[in-house]
Amino acid sequence: MENLISIVTFVPLLAAVMLAVIQRGDDEAAQLNAKRLALWATVITFIASIFLLVQFDAANTGFQLVEEREWMFGLTYKVGVDGISILFVMLTTFLMPITIASCWGVKHRVKEYMIALLILETLMIGVFVSLDMVLFYVFFEAGLIPMFLIIGIWGGANRIYASFKFFLYTFLGSVLMLVAMVMMYVDAGTTDIPTLLNHQFGTETFSVLGFTVVGGLQTMLFLAFFASFAVKMPMWPVHTWLPDAHVQAPTAGSVVLAAILLKMGGYGFLRFSLPMFPVASDIMAPLILWLSVIAIVYTSLVAMVQEDMKKLIAYSSVAHMGFVTMGIFAANQNGIDGAIFQMISHGFISGALFLCVGVIYDRMKTRDIDAYGGLVVRMPAYALIFMLFTMANVGLPGTSGFVGEFLTLIGVFQVNTWVGVFATTGVILSACYALWLFRRVMFGDLIKESLRSITDMTRRERAIFAPLVVMTLLLGVYPSLVTDIIGPSVTALVENYEQAVAAFEPHAAVAASQ
Repeated sequence: MENLISIVTFVPLLAAVMLAVIQRGDDEAAQLNAKRLALWATVITFIASIFLLVQFDAANTGFQLVEEREWMFGLTYKVGVDGISILFVMLTTFLMPITIASCWGVKHRVKEYMIALLILETLMIGVFVSLDMVLFYVFFEAGLIPMFLIIGIWGGANRIYASFKFFLYTFLGSVLMLVAMVMMYVDAGTTDIPTLLNHQFGTETFSVLGFTVVGGLQTMLFLAFFASFAVKMPMWPVHTWLPDAHVQAPTAGSVVLAAILLKMGGYGFLRFSLPMFPVASDIMAPLILWLSVIAIVYTSLVAMVQEDMKKLIAYSSVAHMGFVTMGIFAANQNGIDGAIFQMISHGFISGALFLCVGVIYDRMKTRDIDAYGGLVVRMPAYALIFMLFTMANVGLPGTSGFVGEFLTLIGVFQVNTWVGVFATTGVILSACYALWLFRRVMFGDLIKESLRSITDMTRRERAIFAPLVVMTLLLGVYPSLVTDIIGPSVTALVENYEQAVAAFEPHAAVAASQ
């Protein structure tokens, strides 16, 4: 099917335009129609993405299903997928119907809420399929706008502060990336990503303001992209916007933010940093590995003292993203396979955990851990679901959370044993804060009067969790569903990376001797 990627990308945007133009009124019937239209649009998008996956050939390490045409101002619209990007597209299209279904209880400005989520889906898919640098940047930055509005309009009491903090952190980080893209265009003469992947950016050492820049232009470009992707992930110490954003965001906003938006940073490292700036990536790898360890240990300790459930899960996300950056910059097959698997798995698990919080928040209007206790008595089905995703978050064997962490640790142990040892403590710490949260919310005596009338999950809520449960368990026992697709592309990436680094080492030795 021609233009399949464009169909997958722009169906949500088309639905958003239809909602904006056709939908009138704000009564209960109009709100229900808006939700139904948004849900059907995301379901159709997911079905279309399945056709995309069926046509994809995992053995082909190049870009597939490529569409290219002239864009405005002489720029090129070029999209396609490879083994690294296809699963992020699938993750996005899989989670968005679930996200829309979780919004059924929203009553405030429903049409605008659905429009923001639909536009956000188009922009997130656009990031993963863009094969032109300018197009990538447009999608990457434009995604800030609907999320800014989702937090700022439908968020909690301190939503304005959180939305501006989110926007400023991520936008300012990306300004340097834009400067780097201009430099890349000047050096390579193109914004075409497949062409840039084969372009050799300069590695000659030079001095700036008395500082010697080893790796030359590559290092400068790497640092500029790093500023954007590190904030987006987010890496320590530029992670502070994430807990505030999660706490203030509505449930759907938290799901999208944790499950998909954070993955753009990891995808950026895999699409730009490692293949385009391999020498700089190798030079900076030790620093990033240790920053990742700090993120894993520090944010796990911070999570243990939280009293807000959302904030605890938000810090947990930062720790798990530490495993991702650690695996990516281990720069070997196991590490990168594990990093991608961890991002996919984290999308299901973290999204489910935020949905779990949303279930009881909708009933009690509080996320304070101390407000709960003994819920297993009144909500046994909910307790079972919460326990499953808590165990998956810890990395219990048999769940998808185990596979990603295990592969990244294998990868990093091959590179730096001490980094691997300290990172492994994060597995222990995650068990501490996750099980502590579960115990305080679920177990104990049901002594709080306000909880005595709380009801268990509805059929709609159980239906929302069902696909997340299936994917978490399926990938836990059959991880080759992911690794078979990403494996060949990762192998090609690692081989090109190692060749570039090996070619640079003799030059580095000469420079050091001089």
